Amino acid sequence: MDITELTLSELSAKLQSGELTSRAATEAYLARIEAKDAKINTYLTLCKDEALAAADAADVRLKAGTDITPLTGVPIALKDIFCTDGIRTTCASKILDNFIPPYDSTVAKKFKDAGAVMLGKLNMDEFAMGSSNENSAYGAVLNPWDTERVPGGSSGGSAAAVAAALCAASIGTDTGGSIRQPASLCGIVGMKPTYGRVSRYGMIAFASSLDQAGPLTRSVEDAAILLQTMAGHDPLDSTSIDAPVPDYSKTLKDGIKGLRIGIPKEYFVEGLAPEVETSIKAAVETYKGAGAEIVEVTLPHTEYAVGVYYLVATAEASSNLARFDGVKYGLRVDEGTGLLDMYKATRDKGFGAEVKRRIMLGTYSLSSGYYDAYYMKASQVRTLIRRDFDEAFKDCDIILTPTTPSAAFKKGEKTNDPLTMYLSDIFTISCNLAGIPGISIPCGITSNNLPIGLQLLAPSLEEAKLFRAAYAFEAATDWHTKKPKL
Repeated sequence: MDITELTLSELSAKLQSGELTSRAATEAYLARIEAKDAKINTYLTLCKDEALAAADAADVRLKAGTDITPLTGVPIALKDIFCTDGIRTTCASKILDNFIPPYDSTVAKKFKDAGAVMLGKLNMDEFAMGSSNENSAYGAVLNPWDTERVPGGSSGGSAAAVAAALCAASIGTDTGGSIRQPASLCGIVGMKPTYGRVSRYGMIAFASSLDQAGPLTRSVEDAAILLQTMAGHDPLDSTSIDAPVPDYSKTLKDGIKGLRIGIPKEYFVEGLAPEVETSIKAAVETYKGAGAEIVEVTLPHTEYAVGVYYLVATAEASSNLARFDGVKYGLRVDEGTGLLDMYKATRDKGFGAEVKRRIMLGTYSLSSGYYDAYYMKASQVRTLIRRDFDEAFKDCDIILTPTTPSAAFKKGEKTNDPLTMYLSDIFTISCNLAGIPGISIPCGITSNNLPIGLQLLAPSLEEAKLFRAAYAFEAATDWHTKKPKL
């Protein structure tokens, strides 16, 4: 038995039955990381000693049979955007190269309290700004299905690590598709919860009104288990929703007979790769066969989503990243004669090209004379996009779309054309603008052996419905069982 081939739920069952120990599982993953990760560059910080100590502590809990959760002893990894007490947290940026937080993010603490074993911190686009994971200050992540291609971004390291069996599951963040898009390109499950469902405390901010943490896993059941642990009200986050968290696993297998699935015509447009369209249409037929009702819906303001997103997100980024100035923490470059020179030198050397581009775009849109024309107008259209979903959900229970316009593209293919790169997220952005939950699940393979993803969207706080619909598709197909040969 190869321990690293087990799903999280399968591994959890073996740990709880005593068939496996957490130390054995952790050692298996550490050995695989040592053997395989150099090919795809997913880990920025490997926490070998800490992981083995956590595994031994988990084995004590498992043997005693007390305080056991589905994650006790399970080796997972975190995107390097979550602060971890005493462990380097870089956000894949040179400006935080040696930053060691003195506290845990709420997400990290919840997994630690559940007894999970953290293997390390995963590569990403710098400050979560990117769709290909080519913007990391520590080198690009490569797709385990084809190492000449990108894994998607910004949670590319998190998706690639799960696809390559370098952790049992991982946690990423999604600001405009940064969980769902790489999940699609790497052939795994990726869930973005409702905005506010998971605490953002200790998660380094990109765009505060859009950012949300979520799971990346090998199965829908695994994603439900992870979200169960992550979700819940946190008084340390002012945007955290104070609402009960249902037992997602309890209703997972309830079936979808009579479920109304909406197909938005705006998501089947020019530029959608033929093989992606074919796979999505086949998925619709699978849902029909499982008893779902298919209806057409319209989301008329979809065409404005990319423009709105890149005004709102960059404006919030320019504000959030102002804190990285070389004064209190992170990189400090003392050049010139005064404080302003130090600011300029620190930010020039600390930030990469894409981060600088977005800071400048955001600062411009917030500047005097342009605020009303750009940021304010974008905020108004964002409201219209949210209303589109409210209207559509009157006629359906969930919405089905492609996750991405194409399968994984080649490394370097879009780096010189930022607009084309930004359009990689065209199907995922609206979900963040509206604050609703979304999930990407595998639904096909291209002729050149690259995975294709299917996206499902639901009204706010209806993650249980999404999991149920996603599980029904997974149970009726075998796409989730396809693995890359790294």
